[in-house]
Amino acid sequence: MISALPELAKTDIVTVLQTAMAPAFLLVALGGMLNIFTGRLERIIDRSRIMQDRYLETEGEEHILCVHELRDLQLRIKYVNSAIYLSVVSSIVVCVLIGLLFVMGLTSHPALAQIVASAFVIAVILLSLALIQFSREVRTGIRDFMIREEYLENSDWKK
Repeated sequence: MISALPELAKTDIVTVLQTAMAPAFLLVALGGMLNIFTGRLERIIDRSRIMQDRYLETEGEEHILCVHELRDLQLRIKYVNSAIYLSVVSSIVVCVLIGLLFVMGLTSHPALAQIVASAFVIAVILLSLALIQFSREVRTGIRDFMIREEYLENSDWKK
C-alpha cells in the first residue's frame, strides 16, 4: 500500500490540483465579498455612533428622524452580520470541499462523489443567502439615504 501511494500521487496529483482550482476561485470570490461586507459594517457602525451622539441633542421631528435612522442602522448591522456569517460558513465548506476533492482524487472512493457534490451545493446555497442578506442591507441603507422633501423644495432643475 505504501509503495503504491507515491506512484498514485504522481499520476493523479495534477488532475486533483486542476479539479480543486474551481472551488479555490470560489474561495477567492468569498474573500472579496467578506472584504466588502466588513467595509459596509464599519461604515454602518461609524454612522450609528454619530447618530447616537445626535440622539441626545435633537428634539421634535428631528429626534423622530434620528430614532428611525438608529432603528434602521441596527437592522442594517443585523443584515450585514448575517451576510458575513453566511459567507464565512460558505468559505469553510469550500475549504472542506477542496480537502474532499484531494481525498477523492487520491483514493477514488465512490461515496465521496456525493459528499463533494453536496458540499458544493451547500456552499452555493450559503453564498446565495449571504447575497440576499447583503441586498436587504443595501435596500435599507438606500431607504435611509432618501433626500428629505424640505431639501428639495426650491428645485428648478426638475424640469
